[in-house]
Amino acid sequence: MIGRLRGVLVEVEADHCVIDCAGVGYVVACGARTLQRLPAPGDEAILAVETNWSQENGPRLYGFLTRDDRRAFTTLTGIQGVGPKAALSVLDVLPPGELAAAVAREDKAAVARANGVGPKLALRIVTELKGKPLGDPSFTPAAPGVHAEAAPASASITGEAVSALLGLGMAEVNARRAVDQALLRLGDEAELSAVIRAALQELGR
Repeated sequence: MIGRLRGVLVEVEADHCVIDCAGVGYVVACGARTLQRLPAPGDEAILAVETNWSQENGPRLYGFLTRDDRRAFTTLTGIQGVGPKAALSVLDVLPPGELAAAVAREDKAAVARANGVGPKLALRIVTELKGKPLGDPSFTPAAPGVHAEAAPASASITGEAVSALLGLGMAEVNARRAVDQALLRLGDEAELSAVIRAALQELGR
């Protein structure tokens, strides 16, 4: 099973991209939000990957710029009636943190904004995601009847690294993408200073 790809971005289409890894071109299905944030063709790209297999299409790779997106995707596809295409559509309109907030509010209308997700499926998604993590442990919607209070916590490595780059005058969207890419390269246990250095290298490519 493939969990990560790092290589040269060859092309970007409406619903997928192709990444060349050591001479092998991998076709990776992606949501619109991911495709819009990819680097230019010819540059290096790193994607967190989920491998999905179906009798119809065989094995297919789904790519994400962050691990939280990938985890939310696998959680969504575990719900009856939610296939990979619908899961990508949901994450296009509601990234993991916003999806968790919508589930906590029982905001079915927000989920139903996703292309191909009707009111009944939106209700099922909201119902079944209660209490399930959608990526980072902080993205866990409260179960029905449970009031989740925000516990004071130190900023995450991602947040601190992004803040550091913003302090250097970087645009937020570029800073977040660079930090996401750096964390994919370095792993969860990386030190903040190493993440910032790697993110600056990403920005300098």
